[in-house]
Amino acid sequence: MSFVTLSTLYWIHILATVAWLGSQAAILLWVLPFGKQYLSPEQQLPHLAHTLKQALPWQWLSATMLLATGMFQMSASPNYEGLLAITNRWAVAILLKHLAYGGMLGINAVLSLHTLPALQRAALLLSSGREVPHSETLQRTARRWLWLNLVLGVVVLGLTALARAA
Repeated sequence: MSFVTLSTLYWIHILATVAWLGSQAAILLWVLPFGKQYLSPEQQLPHLAHTLKQALPWQWLSATMLLATGMFQMSASPNYEGLLAITNRWAVAILLKHLAYGGMLGINAVLSLHTLPALQRAALLLSSGREVPHSETLQRTARRWLWLNLVLGVVVLGLTALARAA
């Protein structure tokens, strides 16, 4: 693989990482805390639903870009000895990294297919003046999934550092 091609793949990979983890961190560290501080309790659930609706497509795009560029990077590595050939420290770090990445994909699937629709239904009920009995639980669950996803992302970065050092 040419230097320019590999460099471009690394660049796209880094951009996708920043987009995914950066959006997670921004949501958890700024968007939701400011919403909690400045919005009424009735506005917080729709705010969370809207925030996730906006962020999740970008996170899926980032995940797709990471998968595509990561495969090329891995195959270009001199440490790569074949699929599931766990023969060195690099391979162990990459295997663990892929398991953590798979966990992140699973969490994104839960957020996209279960949590976001539940939040949207609850927001619709609130907008029609109806009560949502488990509003706090639903929001707390969404925040926990987001935190777990961010933690796994940080683990992926740590495993990347281990692989680079191996």
